[in-house]
Amino acid sequence: MSTNPAFKRLPRAVREQQMLDAAVKVFSRRGYHAASMDEIAEDAGISKPMVYAYLGPKEDLFVACLHRECTRMIEAIAGAAAPDLPPDERLWRGLRAFFGFVGAHRDGWSVLYRQTRGEPPFAGQLATMRARMVEVIAGMLDDALRAQGREVRETDLEVIAYALVGASESLADWLADNPTADPEKTATRMMNVAWLGAGQLIEGAVWRPADG
Repeated sequence: MSTNPAFKRLPRAVREQQMLDAAVKVFSRRGYHAASMDEIAEDAGISKPMVYAYLGPKEDLFVACLHRECTRMIEAIAGAAAPDLPPDERLWRGLRAFFGFVGAHRDGWSVLYRQTRGEPPFAGQLATMRARMVEVIAGMLDDALRAQGREVRETDLEVIAYALVGASESLADWLADNPTADPEKTATRMMNVAWLGAGQLIEGAVWRPADG
């Protein structure tokens, strides 16, 4: 009778996900520099050489965690915000999916947003994630404006989208620190801030300084 642990018979893809799950938790808890491969292997219930064999050294493992969490988040948002929906419904569903992801994957958000932001070698990953989200938000706003027979300069749309993404990131960071907070209510609050302002933009309202 074999005495090998059951995890050794798991398919490689399943095993890798177990390693990534453990790594995300440890990186979130310890930070990139303080996290150890020994602790990650222990949390995954496997040997440290197996982690190296499957996912490489700590830097490669951290990048693999970033890619997985970013892909999960973007897929959740894109899957929720179907292009055939009205613009406000697209934005609402996208926000709900985003905050739902953060609520369900607080460790993943911590790695994506906090750990990555503080580590120059990985900052490009955060910039790429933000750029993809800005592109989605700008597209939603552009669709809403065109539906009203209006057009806004691409630069203005990009600036508005960056502002909305930045506000959503800050609110998501608050959500990650407050386990009792409701992700859907948080999304509703952000939707009110975003869409009421965007609604005035769609109607053609523009604020200007008194001396402008």
